[in-house]
Amino acid sequence: MVEVEPTFGTRDFYPQDMRLQRWLFDNFRAVAKSYGFQEYDAPLVEEQELYQRKAGEEIVDQMYAFKTQDDRPVALRPEMTPSLARLILKAGRSLLMPIRWYSIPQCWRFESTTRGRNREHYQWNMDILGVDDVTAEAELLSAIVAFFKRVGITSKDVGIKVNSRQVLQEVLAKDVPADKFTSVCVIVDKLDKLEKAEVERQLAALGLGPEVIDKIQTSLTIKDLDALRELLPESPVVKQFERLWELAKAYGYEDWIQFDASVVRGLAYYTGIVFEGFDKAGVLRAICGGGRYDKLLSTYGAKQDIPMVGFGFGDCVIMELLKERNILPVLTPSIDDIVIPWSEAERPAACQVAAKLREQGRSVDIIINTGKKVQWCYNYADRIAANRAILVAPDEWAKGEVRVKDLRKGKDDTTKEMNVAFSEL
Repeated sequence: MVEVEPTFGTRDFYPQDMRLQRWLFDNFRAVAKSYGFQEYDAPLVEEQELYQRKAGEEIVDQMYAFKTQDDRPVALRPEMTPSLARLILKAGRSLLMPIRWYSIPQCWRFESTTRGRNREHYQWNMDILGVDDVTAEAELLSAIVAFFKRVGITSKDVGIKVNSRQVLQEVLAKDVPADKFTSVCVIVDKLDKLEKAEVERQLAALGLGPEVIDKIQTSLTIKDLDALRELLPESPVVKQFERLWELAKAYGYEDWIQFDASVVRGLAYYTGIVFEGFDKAGVLRAICGGGRYDKLLSTYGAKQDIPMVGFGFGDCVIMELLKERNILPVLTPSIDDIVIPWSEAERPAACQVAAKLREQGRSVDIIINTGKKVQWCYNYADRIAANRAILVAPDEWAKGEVRVKDLRKGKDDTTKEMNVAFSEL
């Protein structure tokens, strides 16, 4: 017998799972639409070179990479941002700035699986291009909080840690060459995944001495803006954070965000503010994350960069969080009507009834099993949670009528079952 389990790290979606996924995606889309974003998409398969960067990112080694029949090296997309960059480069100057785009792509990474982490996941992305002010970050953070509120998550459940790579860059300005800084950030991001000694070994392999490594680890412990002001007085990055907090207060989500210098994010292209949503109970991994990546286009050969900032919000962790908080909705199948032919002789008439109701935009099932008794059909209607059963019987149809039974009304309701003219359906 064929293997019935899905490939390791992937998921099957039965109808009940699809209802929850559609509910989640509908909420993603509703928030994006309310913020004036437009949806886009790109191929699942991209050229490998789109993801091959040189900063030691895990994502390069985690790609589902292969060659096509014509020997082209391609990969299942591990993330969407490079595809977004490719679309921007392809369109050139024809695009109106600022750009506010979102997508919900499926992404693939060959990595270890844990709770909330699979080898495939769907990811809600929102990106703003063409704005070099922290107003863009403030808008995106507001959208994340709006989503949390929409699905019943509060600031007691979730917080968003905010930092900037410029903090570590200023701390290490005299100790780490500019060409090694991105690699340092990628390694530092592994602190919650690897043993401290292994992180220190990787930093030392870049040529960093013990004092510099200690300086990095000390700077990562800063958890509030007052301590940051003491470390970097008069720094532009401090003023940037002050502006962000001012905007967060105006938006009404100041209680959701907190400064945390340990957040650097693991992708090489981040250049400024970075942020990460986290479960305050400490049970789950990062819920979402993002930041500013102003230099991405030039890494692909563009002569001029465009300010860019965005976030990714996976479907796996948020679903685990909603289960943990017991606030996942119970979604039942929705069938408006089921049409029941009395016998095969009434089937053509039943098809007419079903077609007419479907043209009205109703969700309509029709009994297509032959030889089933009417009582079996009514029981089936109950099992699929249909709202109405419409019986097409010979005597009623001869008069141009059908028998309509409202399955949601009580037995004592005089309008529960009645004959209705076909013309009035």
